Amino acid sequence: MSKVNINDISKITGFSPATISNALNHKAGVNKQTVSEIFRVAKEIGYINENSISKIKLVIFKKNGLIIDDTPFFTFLINGFEQECRQCRYEMVIYNLDQRDRNYKQNIKDLIMDVESASVILGTEITDEDIEPFKMAKTPVVLLDNWVESMTFNAVLINNVDSARKATEFLIENGHKEIGYLRGAYRIKAFSYRSMGFKHALRKNQLPVKDEYIFTISTTINGAYRDMLSLLDKCSKLPTAFFADNDIIALGAMKALQERGYHIPDDISVIGFDDLPFSQISYPPLTTIRVPNQEMGRLAVRRIVDLIQNPSNTITKTEVCTIFINRDTVKNLHKDSKLAYR
Repeated sequence: MSKVNINDISKITGFSPATISNALNHKAGVNKQTVSEIFRVAKEIGYINENSISKIKLVIFKKNGLIIDDTPFFTFLINGFEQECRQCRYEMVIYNLDQRDRNYKQNIKDLIMDVESASVILGTEITDEDIEPFKMAKTPVVLLDNWVESMTFNAVLINNVDSARKATEFLIENGHKEIGYLRGAYRIKAFSYRSMGFKHALRKNQLPVKDEYIFTISTTINGAYRDMLSLLDKCSKLPTAFFADNDIIALGAMKALQERGYHIPDDISVIGFDDLPFSQISYPPLTTIRVPNQEMGRLAVRRIVDLIQNPSNTITKTEVCTIFINRDTVKNLHKDSKLAYR
């Protein structure tokens, strides 16, 4: 930092040191004209340089778009992100980074060399290998909806393992012992964590993980429907319940089950993940796991702002807890067995 200080800016602008501090730290309560004047003077006298970070880029990474493109989940997350950027007085920039783009490598280079913007990478589809170049970024980077096992990036993500475990245990508590898994064919890291939670719940309750009850199907709603139809035509026995990697997969599979004459939840129970808007109006309404996606977006912005304003070598992993939403797609086998006994 140069020898000039906030008091020098105060003398030139006439604003109080507190107002200047709030403006420079992008805090709420200072009008835009005042902020603009304070930054102009601060740059002019050398308190900050021209390369100071003024933007936060939300980098929407796509490997194939099979997850990002087929769900409204991310719309809510982006809304929360935008609101927090505005609150913190940073300009938000959406940057699409598609691995299928012929200019992909140059786009990454442009990103990591940009000294005016910090980056939050929406990494739902990203792999550890894909994230490697961002180690060279000139400004802070936060990974959103993913985690790198090497612990080299700050991250904000869903508590996938515990959420899936809780959903599976709900099925067990309702008397289900034959439980299947609707497994997304495209294996993002979040799905792998959900698989861990599912299997942990079964083993914890001394129930077997049966391979014949693990159905691998597409991650698009139409693809899940078609794949489930095909699997139903081949299999001779079904579990009493399924846990699905997400709502899209669950709803596609439900449509196929109903088309083949199965009644939900009387014949088979289903639990999804994400609580998408149309999960409330499916028939029957889907039991699922609600993710506070807007707050995830806000938390990512808060973390990147903290790194901008208070540089640190400490890496943090923030896991956002979910809410279990019990609707109408899980049958209570204990209750039904008592009625039959009477």
